[in-house]
Amino acid sequence: MKLGAVVITMGDRPEELRALLDSVAKQHGDPIDVVVVGNGAPVTGLPEGVRSVELPENLGIPGGRNVGIEAFGPAGSDVDVLLFLDDDGLLPDAATADLVRQAFDEDPRLGIVSFRIADPVTGQTQRRHVPRLRASDPMRSSRVTTFLGGANAVRTQVLAEVGGLPDEFFYAHEETDLAWRALDAGWAIDYRADMVLFHPTTPPSRHAVYHRMVARNRVWVARRNLPAPLIPCYLGVWVLLTLLRRPSVPALKAWFGGFREGWRTPCGPRRPMKWRTVWRLTRLGRPPVI
Repeated sequence: MKLGAVVITMGDRPEELRALLDSVAKQHGDPIDVVVVGNGAPVTGLPEGVRSVELPENLGIPGGRNVGIEAFGPAGSDVDVLLFLDDDGLLPDAATADLVRQAFDEDPRLGIVSFRIADPVTGQTQRRHVPRLRASDPMRSSRVTTFLGGANAVRTQVLAEVGGLPDEFFYAHEETDLAWRALDAGWAIDYRADMVLFHPTTPPSRHAVYHRMVARNRVWVARRNLPAPLIPCYLGVWVLLTLLRRPSVPALKAWFGGFREGWRTPCGPRRPMKWRTVWRLTRLGRPPVI
């Protein structure tokens, strides 16, 4: 099974990027072909054999990763599985690639694997990094309904069948959009606690556009993927949860601005999931109303 890896960078973490690339190079088994995408930034100082693509402007996370996918041929077809890794991450275990190969070899309907993200100093995994509602035990692997964007592996057959990440999202919820499309096509998604990416503990709100993008893309992912009766249920639950979290006034204004934007702007093609997929998500513990 041939593996590739896509890393997008803004060019502002050269030391962390080099450490990540070194950890990929140390993986057991056949070498992993790596493409680094400079998302509106030059790419320099890469190890020999690592390819790069420099974009003249920042296309956002999904746009940058889609460029990386196409660097491996249409829908990544030159390889069997693509790893997507944050440029400030690190693979601490040289056997991770072998675990990835084994997982996809053993289950032909496995489409996506979400890694466990752990802080390199404390070893702890943030609750938000466990892609399920029952997130109290990050050491428990399970079938899930979504995955983590900067620490995952995707079978390229999935990308060929359902398409890549939604470019227009720019940042936030692009993984949920791809996950729902993959599940609707019959693929499975696993969270694997034994596949670890070290990554510093950081709040998602460090991004200036966080509150606006989270709200806008929440509306878009519902409009694109949910059966019509579930759209108000899903979005109503998220409005309530947002209010219960008591964000600051500026954050709340940005959130509701993004929420309005999600309704007023095009969301891309609408392909509502089948009702049997709704039931499948429910059986997996996360019905698509939350």
